[in-house]
Amino acid sequence: MRKGRLEAFSDGVIAIIITIMVLELRPPHGAEFSALVEVMPQFFAYLLSFVYLAIYWNNHHHMFQAVERIDGGVLWANNGLLFCLSLVPFSTSWMGENHFAGPPVAIYGVTLLLPALAYIVVQAAILRAEGSGSRLRQALGRDIKGKISPVLYVLGIALAFVVPALAEALYVLVALIWLLPDRRIERSLSEDRAD
Repeated sequence: MRKGRLEAFSDGVIAIIITIMVLELRPPHGAEFSALVEVMPQFFAYLLSFVYLAIYWNNHHHMFQAVERIDGGVLWANNGLLFCLSLVPFSTSWMGENHFAGPPVAIYGVTLLLPALAYIVVQAAILRAEGSGSRLRQALGRDIKGKISPVLYVLGIALAFVVPALAEALYVLVALIWLLPDRRIERSLSEDRAD
């Protein structure tokens, strides 16, 4: 199977998710600059979620540059990832509307954890479809970032009920860890081109 349609579909779904999120932003009531203060929680929740979706789009793009072969398992795993990402607008809106209260921050953490786990499933499906000689397998190596992120999300979910600001700090930390596209894959592709 060709991967082009999967990539195009994924791009479209992520674009729609971002569009839904931005449509949830409401202008403040009042024409004074001070009125912006009331919408800052929604804006910051949107900003963090936008960064996360951009991270997934970037890394998804890089990952599929290293992929030559996909199968039905990869398609379904990718659909699972897209489903998990489609939950982000709901939790983003709830968290922003409630000014980062504990339960919405915990649910937001769950909606960050789910795509992280789904991304791991997509990688596993690709590795199974491509076999032992996969460029992706060579590029992933130990995948420390991929292993530590779910742990930090779970810790954030637990902390959300005690100190929501600390949970948010962990979510921001994970975003910072992933902000740059996965260099392992870029290096692997560069090495292949050099050969």
